[in-house]
Amino acid sequence: MKLALFDLDNTLLPIDSDHGWSQFLINKGVLDRAEFEARNDQFYADYKAGTLNIDEFLDFQLRPLRNNTRAQLAVWHNEFMADVIRPNIKPSAIELVKKHQNENAVCVIITATNSFITQPIAQAFGIEALIATEPELIDGEYTGKVSGLPSFREGKVTRLNEWLAEKGWTMESFETSHFYSDSINDLPLLECVSHPVAANPDEKLADIAKSQGWPVLELFK
Repeated sequence: MKLALFDLDNTLLPIDSDHGWSQFLINKGVLDRAEFEARNDQFYADYKAGTLNIDEFLDFQLRPLRNNTRAQLAVWHNEFMADVIRPNIKPSAIELVKKHQNENAVCVIITATNSFITQPIAQAFGIEALIATEPELIDGEYTGKVSGLPSFREGKVTRLNEWLAEKGWTMESFETSHFYSDSINDLPLLECVSHPVAANPDEKLADIAKSQGWPVLELFK
């Protein structure tokens, strides 16, 4: 049995869906540009630098879920998929996923981005299993808070081990385990798999991949 784990933003996608969702809402006038655009850009820069405060970011990112009904959010997300996401689902990324699926690997997208944004994206890649940060729901509506542990940095390792345990597996259940990521934030999980791959890596991860002899994959060049 084989395991193939994929980060999403800037790994399977050449864009960041978190940043893109907020920018989409800004462009629609749902979020005030003067208030939100600079903060959105700063959080994205912090993430790329490996300095993101996840609690501050999630308070920012989940606010639109709290302030709008799920029905309205679904309409906007359909537009977001059509206008932003689907044009950025590239054949090279689809081929990578299919390569592992054809080997009968257990395929999982594991991302810090919340599941409201990422569940339809995972489905578009043909991947059923998603480990993501979970927005809290009460009485069928989002509260703007997080349910459980964010799937971020060491939290990805914890969330993956919990998911595997629910299936009756551990990492040792798999003869091989791949993880594809672009980000230095994912170093804890990259160090847990048998085959770490730096996919479209940021500068810090590229340096580590070189020093460790990890393969580097450029999907979008």
